[in-house]
Amino acid sequence: ESYDQLYAATVFCGIGAHLGSARSQNAQGHILGHVRDTGASSKNPETRIYQTAERQSFHTDSADIVGLLCLQDAREGGESLLVSAVSIYNRMMSERPDLLERLFDPIATDRRGEVPAGAKPYMEIPVFNWHAGHLTVFYQRQYIESAQRFKGAMRLSDAHIEALDMLDNLANDPDMHVRMRLQRGDLQFVYNHSQLHDRTDFVDWPEPERRRHLMRLWLSPMGDRELPDCFTQRYGSIEIGDRGGIITDSTVLKAPID
Repeated sequence: ESYDQLYAATVFCGIGAHLGSARSQNAQGHILGHVRDTGASSKNPETRIYQTAERQSFHTDSADIVGLLCLQDAREGGESLLVSAVSIYNRMMSERPDLLERLFDPIATDRRGEVPAGAKPYMEIPVFNWHAGHLTVFYQRQYIESAQRFKGAMRLSDAHIEALDMLDNLANDPDMHVRMRLQRGDLQFVYNHSQLHDRTDFVDWPEPERRRHLMRLWLSPMGDRELPDCFTQRYGSIEIGDRGGIITDSTVLKAPID
């Protein structure tokens, strides 16, 4: 509480720099992101859910690590949830291996209008990938569903939908995930390749200066695991220590303080 926003951003980015290189989080090139309700509508297929106060649902981000620094907490809600992708995989393998197999298909995921030069407006990356001895997860259910608006996207079969529903149901099982409420000054770092994260919906304070606000970093550390080639669709490069993020023709890297 004794730090102003510039000082907090400097400390946060400094900690992040010890973990990995900062990556662009949107087409505008923000390497320091801001998670808050901007009044955007999730019904707009180009809105990203972190710009709203709505439930996000379990997902992964487009970087090796996502970091959060809480500047202001919401009046109600906005809790953070984490679940192990390996735990979900093991449960599905034990209970419905037929559905698990469908999650290794190249399922289309919407880019939500942030499209690199020469790329399709969607990616086709399996939810689960085995590569170099590691299980890697890539998932955002809302964006999978909105990708169905594109003519060339792989169509979801009934089995795909049942498999995605089972994944969501397992992730939302209180016995499977951990829940926490980030308060002012709290830091959280999540490894996207083995964990899915979520945020519950929230009600903000009426005063603008008290509204929920978190700073965010996407990071690419040295010495990380190898990723399968299909991740080049989202990461641009899969070179360890220099991968991830969102880059388009108009992207210029910047770190806005507010």
